[in-house]
Amino acid sequence: FFFKPSFFFSLGNMAGSEHDARMAAEMMAAQGGGRGQADAEAAAQQRAEQEEQRAAMLAAILLPAARERLARIELVKPEKARAIQEMLLGAARQGAIREKVSEDRLIELLEQVNERSEKRTTKVTIQRRRMAFDDSDDDDSDE
Repeated sequence: FFFKPSFFFSLGNMAGSEHDARMAAEMMAAQGGGRGQADAEAAAQQRAEQEEQRAAMLAAILLPAARERLARIELVKPEKARAIQEMLLGAARQGAIREKVSEDRLIELLEQVNERSEKRTTKVTIQRRRMAFDDSDDDDSDE
């Protein structure tokens, strides 16, 4: 048999409904509803492993000074740091990186990312229309 969780929440007063909610959660877990939490934990563990692999690859292709600079960039602008990391990892996967990346090369990559992001940004300029009664010579003073 299967009851909807809303059935349990509609029973009793506030103290009773908390107990009923806990019982409903236990019943859902017993019927297989607890798989969602296990799946979420597995996904979180997989993401953590991927981040560890990513960090290990970056450590392998970056000199210590470049790694420090990238860490500082990540503190201030995580999206730029992520873009640079993606560029580095993509180049490493393609075999384009023959030696460890220096801080100077990292600065060049940063400039490339900055140029790309500047091209994407939209600039808005506001131009105020002048009306017939609007005179820039008037300074609204009665002198």
